[in-house]
Amino acid sequence: MAKSDEAKNGAVALVDRAAAEALLQGRHGDPFGFLGLHDGPAGPVLRVFQPGAERVWALLPDPIELTAQGDGIFAGLLPAAGPYRLRATGHGAEWEWDDPYRFGPVLGEMDEYLLGEGTHKRLWQVLGAHLQTREGVSGTHFAVWAPNAERVSVVGDFNIWDGRRHPMRRRGATGVWEIFIPGLGEGTVYKYEIRGPGGAIQPLKADPVGFGSEHAPKNASVVRSIEGANWQDADWMASRADRHRIDAPISVYEVHLGSWRRAPGDRMLSYEELADQLVTYAADMGFTHLELLPVSEFPFDGSWGYQPVGLFAPTVRHGTPAEFRALVDAAHRRGLGLILDWVPGHFPTDPHGLGRFDGTALYEHADPREGFHQDWNTLIYNYGRTEVQNFLVSNALYWLEEFHVDGLRVDAVASMLYRDYSRKDGEWVPNRDGGRENYEAIAMMRRMNETVYGECPGILTVAEESTAFPGVSRPVNWGGLGFGFKWNMGWMNDTLSYMERDPIYRKYHHHQMTFGLHYAWSENYILPISHDEVVHGKGSMLTKMPGQGEEKFAHLRAYYGFMWGHPGKKLLFMGCEFAQGREWNYQQSLDWHLLDHPQHAGMQRLIRDLNTLYRGTPALHVNDTRPEGFQWLDSNDAEGSTYAWLRRGGAADPEVAIAVNMTPVERQLRIGLPRAGQWDEVLNTDAAIYGGGNRGNLGGVVAMPQPAQGQDFSAVITVPPLAAVFLRHKA
Repeated sequence: MAKSDEAKNGAVALVDRAAAEALLQGRHGDPFGFLGLHDGPAGPVLRVFQPGAERVWALLPDPIELTAQGDGIFAGLLPAAGPYRLRATGHGAEWEWDDPYRFGPVLGEMDEYLLGEGTHKRLWQVLGAHLQTREGVSGTHFAVWAPNAERVSVVGDFNIWDGRRHPMRRRGATGVWEIFIPGLGEGTVYKYEIRGPGGAIQPLKADPVGFGSEHAPKNASVVRSIEGANWQDADWMASRADRHRIDAPISVYEVHLGSWRRAPGDRMLSYEELADQLVTYAADMGFTHLELLPVSEFPFDGSWGYQPVGLFAPTVRHGTPAEFRALVDAAHRRGLGLILDWVPGHFPTDPHGLGRFDGTALYEHADPREGFHQDWNTLIYNYGRTEVQNFLVSNALYWLEEFHVDGLRVDAVASMLYRDYSRKDGEWVPNRDGGRENYEAIAMMRRMNETVYGECPGILTVAEESTAFPGVSRPVNWGGLGFGFKWNMGWMNDTLSYMERDPIYRKYHHHQMTFGLHYAWSENYILPISHDEVVHGKGSMLTKMPGQGEEKFAHLRAYYGFMWGHPGKKLLFMGCEFAQGREWNYQQSLDWHLLDHPQHAGMQRLIRDLNTLYRGTPALHVNDTRPEGFQWLDSNDAEGSTYAWLRRGGAADPEVAIAVNMTPVERQLRIGLPRAGQWDEVLNTDAAIYGGGNRGNLGGVVAMPQPAQGQDFSAVITVPPLAAVFLRHKA
């Protein structure tokens, strides 16, 4: 093998010693300006950094050995510019590789422009780790935003976590760094080593736009392909817009994937197992949607996913991105929508996460009065920074486009809306007008909703918002936040407060159950009985109910009947459908063995039948968000603790009358009805098949021309103790 004569004779200085020293010390900010092939006074100069090598050759038709420059740096003159590979020997080994520093930039001018402007809707297509083939060479392209870094490197097992070996190319004013590393494929474990302002090396960082992660407690990113989806859900996608209208039936089953059910050995179920077991169960129970607690990668199981680090990575606890995609596809093929809980409100302080990512407060506010959540010891996004807002909005679109997810339930919206959320005077920074509203967070949510509804017609977004902030579920161009629906937290708090009381005292709190109708049409509401109601010492839904034994079940059946008859879409957390006795524990399976007991099995059957009735009866869902679909028959019977109302759908749809008795005493009520004739008892929560006493109206009642409660007809009905009765007009 011929050596370069120029190199042997020392006629040309092949290496700038200051640049070489900067590279060796890991502080060279422009490695592509030093390494690789460059024009020199005497011809193309190739420089290679390969610690551990004793000899290095450029593999050309006539291989050329490069000259050792010391400390792993080799250099030589090549006869012409062009493609080459490298070979090295050292310590008895020999290896070949493609030089990352012979490849040009990957990101194009338009990408640079949109990244710099903070308007790249599909950030994940340019940042993160992408399997690629360039100039016939397969490898992985890495790109990360770190605008204040002096140097950024990709590190992993492939380079013994040495940040000097693969420093990245900085892309101008965008603050993005990139490199294509040949030979790295699916499953490669990596992080970013970042030299911040002043030269300080940051803790190794996971990829903010990485598609995969190691299993906890390890926390490096993993190269995962998100290409090549084989969707079988065309029928669902074509019909889902109709399924998400405000006049459609929506009944959501909220699930924590890690504790819904466990495999033998107490192992969490995989996405593939969930695609079979969970999807089959939810479809059989008559729910229209699954809602999953966050699946974005998170380090701590005890956060349930609400403190995510990898916003673009489905948690590896259950499998790969492709396997998560299969779960969504399976749900769609069974007629189930899938909603994800999405957490743009905060992120944890874990060293490998977003906090002080490039040595500065990049994703978060620097001032803890704006950037630190005292309740959760987490960091708050700087929504006013264009790139951060773009990061979050793009992430929302990512789940909807790449995984066909049907909706996002946005967590903790109130904490984003208000700068003084859970803060005392002096602990928060007012907005530019001196007020408490967080204008920047409001702008982010509006932009998110405009983007996802515009790019993915037919999806839905839901806000978990606990205040009276106006227009949460109103379009942005009407001055709203742009969400499709809002959780009705007030209804939940009022009605559960009522239900927890002994029946003898309920008459003094009668209108806790009716108050929700005063504002029921101000937003598009979902009535939520969520995971938050069955943790942190609150007990299960069953233990909240007063009384003992079977009486508790009767209270809960009556409450569910009230809920399904009340205007608003429905949401129920897993385990509540069969009246789990203990509080939810994220570390273990639900108590499925309870279904061996008739009362629990009866509760499960009730929820299935309520869902079936709700979905099949237009009067119970068409006007969930409109006042013309609801009319009180009697809302003032505090002494008897009964309630009666009418639900209406379209003009041709049969009305439904609902009566609820919240005392352990049977009631005979005359209720007004809008039509004469037979009214069938289509559901009675006291039915024996649900665990009740089988008291009721023997299949129905006949409305006679005796005016009552503002109606031209009426009937006397039996409302069993602690029960809800549904009567539907028989046309």
